[in-house]
Amino acid sequence: MKGIITVVGKDKVGIIAKVCSYLADHNVNILDISQTIIQGYFNMMMIVDISAPSKSFELLVEDLQQLGTSIGVEIKLQHEDIFNIMHRI
Repeated sequence: MKGIITVVGKDKVGIIAKVCSYLADHNVNILDISQTIIQGYFNMMMIVDISAPSKSFELLVEDLQQLGTSIGVEIKLQHEDIFNIMHRI
């Protein structure tokens, strides 16, 4: 099972490190990652393997939202299928 993580906010040191550390600590593997910084704004999108996390999907979503709040960015985790349906053209 795959998930899509998006991270958006003002750029600062440590965003990638904190998100990646959290994912590694909870057995979530990063399959693909893209990040850009445009005029001081950080944007990252990750495709992750959520087939065997150490927490439920719902708890991962909550934890990532709280992590985002603590570092001043917005972090969202969605199932890949839901993301694809929401972004169909």
